[in-house]
Amino acid sequence: MTIYSLYIFDRHCDCVYYQDWHRTRPTRAPPPGNYKPGVHRIPNTTVHPEQNAVRESIFSKYNSNPQGQGQVERDNQNQNQNNRSSLISNTSNERERGPNRTTNTSLPKGLPFDEESKLVYGVILSLRNMVKKLSGRDEAFTSYSTSSYKLHLFDTPTNYRFVLLSDPSSDSLRFILRQLYVGPFLEYVVRNPLVKVDSRTEGIDNDQFRTAVDKHMKGLSMFN
Repeated sequence: MTIYSLYIFDRHCDCVYYQDWHRTRPTRAPPPGNYKPGVHRIPNTTVHPEQNAVRESIFSKYNSNPQGQGQVERDNQNQNQNNRSSLISNTSNERERGPNRTTNTSLPKGLPFDEESKLVYGVILSLRNMVKKLSGRDEAFTSYSTSSYKLHLFDTPTNYRFVLLSDPSSDSLRFILRQLYVGPFLEYVVRNPLVKVDSRTEGIDNDQFRTAVDKHMKGLSMFN
């Protein structure tokens, strides 16, 4: 059995934690304003060395000379102009190569991570409502399967939702999500006064919790 990834959603419906192990497609970074340290820890979603270098250079100039905001704006304008010139040049080169050209890009396919997490939560919410309407009572929705994966859901008493994706042949893994909740989550998140549980800008930014989750999952007999 293969375990792909883990999402944790808070009571505000925001994804506050993410970790993967056997994901088949790299995730795409979210827009700058939606970055959460506790969520986007994986290298292929957090590393933007060129953007970070430019940003740090601009911030260092501004911090060392608060009166030099005009210079910062001029630097931004120069950087934007260089980016436009590079884009025009690349577009011209692509046109010269013709319709059979091949392009190299390092941008992963698929949705940006913030859109992906919203889609996962939206599917859960829709299926829960559908199950409730079809059954005529508040029946628990725990999992569903497709030809590519199986989704497992565990709702905590404090309205956190643990979501696990695995291969479609696996049995129910809600017990694993419950173990993560009563173990690492309560120990390193709920009982840790330094962790901002309801932070919608940082997520669950805790190295001990992340290490404990990784150790727990890799210690399972069904983990591949």
